[in-house]
Amino acid sequence: MEKENQIFGIRAIIEAINAKKEVDKVFIQKDAHGDLMSELMKTMKKNNINFSYVPVEKLNKLTHNNHQGVVATIAPISFHTLENLVESLLEKEKKPLLLILDQLSDARNFGAIIRTAECTGVDGIIIQKQGSAPVNGDTVKTSAGAVFNIPICKVDHIKDAVFYLQGSGIKTVAATEKTDNNIYDINFNEPVAIIMGSEDRGVNPSVLKIIDEKAKLPMYGTIESLNVSVACGAFLYEAVRQRL
Repeated sequence: MEKENQIFGIRAIIEAINAKKEVDKVFIQKDAHGDLMSELMKTMKKNNINFSYVPVEKLNKLTHNNHQGVVATIAPISFHTLENLVESLLEKEKKPLLLILDQLSDARNFGAIIRTAECTGVDGIIIQKQGSAPVNGDTVKTSAGAVFNIPICKVDHIKDAVFYLQGSGIKTVAATEKTDNNIYDINFNEPVAIIMGSEDRGVNPSVLKIIDEKAKLPMYGTIESLNVSVACGAFLYEAVRQRL
């Protein structure tokens, strides 16, 4: 983690959140407590800040300074609002191609997906505030800088984003093995948002219930799953092929 992209110390992080800095994720020592820590928790919950509990060794690795049991990462980018992004795309009379990442948690996978998304003309990436991979140095590096060229939106809940997109005339397609539909039978040559799930669980079942279509990649090996960034690339390039 780049040192200029982190803040440490409870009071400093509270101030950064209140000042509306792009605080991407807060790492908290597992057994941390006290009045100031309670205030931090209240501030994070009020502002929907992504946080996780970690062993003190992780914090010591992140910074050699007196971290007081908390280290926060500051995103190197500004996030977009979903409403503004969709409105601007529809005004341009484009056929939007959007990508929704349902709680993808690995920063390197995230970076690799951003890189492919930029190469395939994706108009924006939608992630959930809680439980998603941070936008940090690893993300920037594995995206080869593409993270600076593609709008990223943070939403409170993926389901709300799906409903909003559907209401805006954008079809939602989930990548999942829980279907008989083949990716090559889906029409991507229209306004569409492709949903990729987390590395271990896939797309959330509650999201699968509300999307328009499900699609899977044909698999011929004995290992019945692909790395999520590879699967995402296959979906995006099928969309490109159809739109050529």
